[in-house]
Amino acid sequence: MSERSFDAVLFDLDGTLIDSAPDLGAAADKMRTDRGMASLPLDRYRPMAGSGARGMLGVAFGITPEHPDFPELREEFFVNYERAMTVRTRAFDGVVELIDQLSQQGLRWGVVTNKSVRFAVPLTAAMPMFATSGALVCGDTTPFAKPHPEPLFEAARRLGVLPERCFFVGDDERDVMAGRAAGMRTVAATYGYLGDRADTELWQADASISSPGALLTLIASANSGELLFK
Repeated sequence: MSERSFDAVLFDLDGTLIDSAPDLGAAADKMRTDRGMASLPLDRYRPMAGSGARGMLGVAFGITPEHPDFPELREEFFVNYERAMTVRTRAFDGVVELIDQLSQQGLRWGVVTNKSVRFAVPLTAAMPMFATSGALVCGDTTPFAKPHPEPLFEAARRLGVLPERCFFVGDDERDVMAGRAAGMRTVAATYGYLGDRADTELWQADASISSPGALLTLIASANSGELLFK
């Protein structure tokens, strides 16, 4: 049997491993209803879930981070989210099985997210599937956030693997940019929040997957030398 080409898989969190859009949207929508405004449907919030407070407040109130009220509204959003961030958040279909397979194959895995420690640590601690993760690098773990490669380098260090022997899977162009800058093989996850709003071909990822389980095929192809990557 030939030696495998990769030792670890790193994942983005929201939109890649977990569907947190319902709780993120609810936190922003509560701000609307608290002000006597009409509630908005989840499908208005979902496409922007990967953009965190900026995306949610943009949908709820049509404001940008440059607005003078943004910092105060952002903290209100954070408090709402912090109080109810595991109510409806779930792993995407197939993710738990994917993680189980990675563990069975002896592949290390971890998470690199731009979510802050304040939210990412309690959220992942509340979900049993993260018990086997060997690294959680948040948006404020290092001095940089994605698309800078340093969070990915830090995750590789924590896993004890070389960056070039890692996959990085994410549903945002910043994930692909960070992975490429870190010398990792990049995989665009197209099943999350993208919908029709992004052309992932323009990201120039090494591969894309339309379901979590498809990653196993990519890993097998890489280790066997088959050319399933671009």
